[in-house]
Amino acid sequence: MTRFAPGIVVTLVLLGLPLALGKFHVSLLTEMIVFALYGVSYNLLLGYGNLLSFGHALFFGLGAYTTAVALNHVPGMNFFAVVALATGAATLVGCLIGFLILRHKGASFALLTLAFNALFHAMAIKFTFITHGDDGLSLARPTINLGFVTLNTADVVVFYFVTLVVVGLAILFSAYFIGTAMGKTIILMRENEERMKFLGYSTNLTRLILFTLTGGLAGLAGSFYALFFGFVSVDAISIGMTTTVLLITFVGGSGRFAGPILGAFVYIYLQNFLSDITDRWQFFMGLIFIVMVLFVPGGLSKLIEDVGVWARTRWHRATPESQEES
Repeated sequence: MTRFAPGIVVTLVLLGLPLALGKFHVSLLTEMIVFALYGVSYNLLLGYGNLLSFGHALFFGLGAYTTAVALNHVPGMNFFAVVALATGAATLVGCLIGFLILRHKGASFALLTLAFNALFHAMAIKFTFITHGDDGLSLARPTINLGFVTLNTADVVVFYFVTLVVVGLAILFSAYFIGTAMGKTIILMRENEERMKFLGYSTNLTRLILFTLTGGLAGLAGSFYALFFGFVSVDAISIGMTTTVLLITFVGGSGRFAGPILGAFVYIYLQNFLSDITDRWQFFMGLIFIVMVLFVPGGLSKLIEDVGVWARTRWHRATPESQEES
């Protein structure tokens, strides 16, 4: 029960926050949750699978564009059907691309992901009859009819709770996946791939499953990104969006499950705060990233963990002395 206590506390806080916050802050919190899933998907790939990708925005943008195109060309499409379609499209493309490039490792793999991202980015610009090119696509959130009640997702608070439930379940599934035999195989493969091969594990298949899963999760995040903003442009599939998830992962802490979740909340908050006071907010975000990499390589989650260990050590040292004094 103690293991799940932090998650239960966070869930209760997130459920109660809309009662205390205005619509702007609820909207900001929704954005944080969406990018938390995006960060979790990338952390699974990099932090747990040791696969550095420069093309993760491909799946994020594909999920966003699939959502926008479906809502614009299929009138009356169900909310969850749209999300499922976007997630499925990103998962399928992830499987196909993974099959082609996962035989390569290291720099070759990273550059191939970058190349595929550039390819899909070019397609988003050139296929204007589908994507509208640089003009982007607008969309309206469909209502959710549950039979006994209809949810108007145009309402900020309603969409927040829908996002919290769906994206929250995806994040919980990711946490569960890490604890499964497949998840442990991925971690062991990261530590010593040659030994895993010697034991008879198919490391190529394991990497393909991981790559496909993370592509689908990023596509789900991209779908909610499109629904959140009501607009999709080529920025959603740009290299800048991959840079964003890199920042989120490294600032929060790569290789720790809670790292990118914390990183997403900090990144989105700082982005909004800095953009309100300066047009050069990206410069300051870059400085923060440099400082984190140089001086806090484990990210904020590692820093918090170290502070907690230090505090517990101090407490245990002080306790016997206080008992003797009493």
